[in-house]
Amino acid sequence: MVSATKEENRSSAKRVAVIGAGVSGLAAAYKLKSHGLNVTVFEAEGRAGGKLRSVSQDGLIWDEGANTMTESEMEVRSLLDDLGLREKQQFPISQNKRYIVRNGMAVLIPTNPIALIKSNVLSAQSKFQIILEPFLWKKSNSKVSDDYREESVGGFFQRHFGKEVVDYLIDPFVAGTSAGDPESLSVRYSFPELWNLEKRFGSIIAGLVQSKLSTKKEDTLEQKKRPRGSFSFLGGMQTLTDTLCKELGKDDLKLNSKVLSLSYSSDGKSALENWSVVCASDSDKHSQALAVDAVIMTAPLCNVKEMKIGKRGKFFPLDILPEVTYMPLSVIITTFKKENVKRPLEGFGALVPSKEQQNGLKTLGTLFSSMMFPDRAPNDLYLYTTFVGGSRNSDLAKASTDELKCTVSSDLRQLLGAEGEPTFVNHFYWSKAFPLYGQNYGSVLEAIETMEKNLPGFFYAGNHKGGLSVGKAIASGCKAADLVISYLESSSNDKVLREEP
Repeated sequence: MVSATKEENRSSAKRVAVIGAGVSGLAAAYKLKSHGLNVTVFEAEGRAGGKLRSVSQDGLIWDEGANTMTESEMEVRSLLDDLGLREKQQFPISQNKRYIVRNGMAVLIPTNPIALIKSNVLSAQSKFQIILEPFLWKKSNSKVSDDYREESVGGFFQRHFGKEVVDYLIDPFVAGTSAGDPESLSVRYSFPELWNLEKRFGSIIAGLVQSKLSTKKEDTLEQKKRPRGSFSFLGGMQTLTDTLCKELGKDDLKLNSKVLSLSYSSDGKSALENWSVVCASDSDKHSQALAVDAVIMTAPLCNVKEMKIGKRGKFFPLDILPEVTYMPLSVIITTFKKENVKRPLEGFGALVPSKEQQNGLKTLGTLFSSMMFPDRAPNDLYLYTTFVGGSRNSDLAKASTDELKCTVSSDLRQLLGAEGEPTFVNHFYWSKAFPLYGQNYGSVLEAIETMEKNLPGFFYAGNHKGGLSVGKAIASGCKAADLVISYLESSSNDKVLREEP
């Protein structure tokens, strides 16, 4: 929590603008405020939270964006502790029971090597290839990574484990986490940890084992006691961003405030208020300007390109920012009477490989929301969250609610025996759900780096940089806040040195 002492010192503190009130921007703002800095968060929309969007209605609770997160990142663990959110964490029941669809039927995904060998998810040939992987890809072969710098996710996993693993494990996983597909995603940017493991160890399996052993040694006793895996919060994922907003306060969060321009005008003599942020507010027809010392940008790059950025009286060229491909996604919430679902499955949810389209299935997957969290629906209903679209079916993502209701009902009838019409339907459409970490994504990261390098006190955070998960977005925001703190401290030190006789 922000201390009273730091709050008293804020009037004389340096000021930072955070653009975008998604989870990365809010996490950055909270960390800056906790450090005693003045923070103003600008959000173009009428609500904060970004892709964390929870709804409570008629006894139902659902998420229209991210449904769960993990605390793999150190920054997430610290944030949850600081916000006092541990008591509101909600861990899914039977979260290790996850399914993929094969031959039109939901099949339980094995959770350990022995279960994998016994299961029917993969053929004997694929199982044999997995067992041999540590021997076929020894460290001496690790230089192969340099030959495959632009390799796709599909190509990478096929080299190590075969095509069947890509089709029935990797394909549904990347569709469920990024709405992409194995061939259009770059392994270097989508799975940087695995890409680096191959460089170090050659074998992915050997590298994962080594990493797990080293992580176990570093785990504290407190961390070992905590439940592991995915989680949400009481009331849904938006509880996290709502708590961050409450900590920031209304004065620090400006909704319906679209940033039009940023300009850096330092003459090199002053370390204070080098940036001017101009925004347009729905409540005020006139644009407003705010002088700040640093800027954290978390808006999507497609929005950044619409802004005007100046540096010492000249426009900073934004044509360095390449076009980013975004994945469209529709989220369909349905409920069915329990007596109308003939084959309910206990667990987290089911992912649908793209190959299963030949069996008539058009969705990316479904979360068993009320199975995970029983408080999300009345006792006589099952609540489901189904995802449609992505690179697999981008046109279907844009379809009408009625068409999507038919599509989802058809898939749930086949997989779960859900008969009749759903008793409730809600449809939310994300036109830009995820940026696609494609083969050319290096040019996106280079452009961000160029901006940060050439604009003093400007830092970028969010899911365009460092990963798409909620945890990665939080970590990105916190790291940007750390960079701002270091920048402002070094600027102050430089100013003191210049003023000394």
